[in-house]
Amino acid sequence: MNVDMTTTIPAGANQATPKSKASVDYQSFLKLLIAQMKNQDPTQPMDSTQYVAQLATFSQVEQSVQMNTKLDSILQSSALSQADALIGHSITSADGKTTGTVSEVRLSSSGLIAVLENGTEMAVGPGVTVGPAAS
Repeated sequence: MNVDMTTTIPAGANQATPKSKASVDYQSFLKLLIAQMKNQDPTQPMDSTQYVAQLATFSQVEQSVQMNTKLDSILQSSALSQADALIGHSITSADGKTTGTVSEVRLSSSGLIAVLENGTEMAVGPGVTVGPAAS
């Protein structure tokens, strides 16, 4: 029984990139809000409903950043579960030229890397076939 492994970990799965991008958006929003408050006309202050709406938006941005962090953690846990399931199984590359038994699996920013018993490394991605555990 062969299982076709067509799922890979997206390139954005590492935590540094999504966090950095989210932090930039979060920080930009905060700087914009502060600049707006500093530069408003004192004779015509911001309408309180607009201020409350901006604070609500600020809260939503903060919650989105926290949710993305938690989703990154879940994605990484899922990748580790996939890695554990591959150890000891027979694996064949998409082109069929490389076959062997998986001795270890590494998690990189580009996805799973299977290390075969002979030391060959193979990226686990579309077209890679995983067979039953070697006996």
